[in-house]
Amino acid sequence: MEKTVSATNATHATSSTLGATLGFWAANIFLFAYNFVLAGGFFFQFALNEFPCPLCMIQRYFMMLACFGPLYVIINTKRGTITTQKMIRGYGMSLLAALVGSTASIRQILLHIKPGDPGYGSAVFGIHTYTWALVSFVVVMVFSAIMMIFAKELTPKGTEYNAVATINVWLFAILIVANLIAIIALEGFNFLLPSDPTKYMLFH
Repeated sequence: MEKTVSATNATHATSSTLGATLGFWAANIFLFAYNFVLAGGFFFQFALNEFPCPLCMIQRYFMMLACFGPLYVIINTKRGTITTQKMIRGYGMSLLAALVGSTASIRQILLHIKPGDPGYGSAVFGIHTYTWALVSFVVVMVFSAIMMIFAKELTPKGTEYNAVATINVWLFAILIVANLIAIIALEGFNFLLPSDPTKYMLFH
């Protein structure tokens, strides 16, 4: 009987550890994915010389806001203060940011849905970046909902933090600063970004 109980406890402990590890890496994958997307935005801006419009920038902002959910989980894991409640709160922030961000994507899609309209900017695999942004927001909403539903099983224990997570977090911080510099350069001393920017207003 005691052996059975011990075996059951060991199974539960292993399952709990696997869930905690999965939850931690899920947060890192979320953050890394949007780091990749945000870096891709700079590729279009600087390599292809395609200036982001106001709606494009709004979508970038809400992508960054959505990232504060997994970032919150990662930082609290590092501090050893992560709890199921904080896990739910973090992904709740991501869910809300993705929901609001998706409205900007939908707005931009509707602006270019007219027959004969080529859309704004280049397309990736035949789909414009603002449509891809909507896809990413939907994925975030579904992902966040799943993480919230299974928060108890997926909450990290506080010992999973590692160097990969540090690199991930710093990369996100660099992208935030880079976006801040980019929008200042685009807007210059104007209150709003032009609807169809063609140059960096700060230097003109």
